[in-house]
Amino acid sequence: MTRHLLFLTGTRADFGKLEPLAAAARDAGHAVTFFVTGMHMMDRYGLTKLEVQRMPGVRVHEFLNQRPGDGQDIVLAKTVVGFSDFITEHKPDLIVLHGDRIEALAGALVAATNYIPSAHIEGGEVSGTIDEVFRHCNTKLATHHFVSSEAAARRVMTLGEPAETIHVIGSPELDFHAGPSGVSLAEVRARYDIPFAEYGIAVFHPVTSEQASMGAQAQALFGALEASGRNFVVIAPNNDPGSDQIFAVLNGLPKDRFRLIPSMRFAHFSELMKHAACMVGNSSAGVREAPFLGLPSLDVGTRQTNRAMAASVAFADAGDGAAVARFLTEHWGKRHPRDSGFGEGRAADRFAQTLARPEFWAQGLQKAFRDQDNG
Repeated sequence: MTRHLLFLTGTRADFGKLEPLAAAARDAGHAVTFFVTGMHMMDRYGLTKLEVQRMPGVRVHEFLNQRPGDGQDIVLAKTVVGFSDFITEHKPDLIVLHGDRIEALAGALVAATNYIPSAHIEGGEVSGTIDEVFRHCNTKLATHHFVSSEAAARRVMTLGEPAETIHVIGSPELDFHAGPSGVSLAEVRARYDIPFAEYGIAVFHPVTSEQASMGAQAQALFGALEASGRNFVVIAPNNDPGSDQIFAVLNGLPKDRFRLIPSMRFAHFSELMKHAACMVGNSSAGVREAPFLGLPSLDVGTRQTNRAMAASVAFADAGDGAAVARFLTEHWGKRHPRDSGFGEGRAADRFAQTLARPEFWAQGLQKAFRDQDNG
């Protein structure tokens, strides 16, 4: 039976994870719509709504959920109102949301209060920030759970979710990294005006609970990268509180050695990662995608605390310039065996197979806490 799946996306990062799943659902005959909001709608971050619009065979609805300076509570409230209006009119059979962003929390709340089935992607993971709280809230609100690992599945069960609602599929973005990107490195460098033949990638996002110190952290980290004498492609931070302080540091970096890019198409970012010398910062890509590609990465600060333990990942505080320098000296240009801790690149197939099961759609909407000792 054909169903209507509504995917909620608020950032370039979660679209990279949702796109393979949406494509698999579309190819299986389901109707697919994207509700596009958040960073996608903002010029400062590359107006990435255009990436969603390029996806063939899906419908797209755009909603502006914030103005500069809005707090997360205001963004949550606006998104709840806009998303609720949309689902009331379009009545999806399943709402699909990802991770731990404020937009996903809004979608999970709307789905639960309107008794619409929802599928949460990549629940059960840990980090060191308020994002983890949002992620676990989404788990409790969602009716279905598509997780990236057995460890994540166990955590979702610890939160009282029934085992029959949990499906281990791996991280969806690895589906794309597992194959050819479809573009060459020369095309990537030309499109984004990257002058370096050898480069590292740096991505440093704000940590909302450490907003007051984000400028100092960014100054210390990028000061250490500058002191190394090496070249870096820098992807702009997301729009969480504290991003302005990070941008102030990035805008002061020497442009002959740091290429600042607001956002990249996923295919181009994948190819960029495959040829990088290392990755530095606090993006989830550094602890999930980089190990899958065998790329050495330095996880900086608390944003990804306890997220992954791959052998290719090193750790440092933002202010520990000696540790940053040591990582660049010892790991620059080295490769590691592929780490499959977050999957093997088959998430979309597993997602579609689960949707094809009648029992998936027969799952009741009345939730009850399932104690672990009760199975």
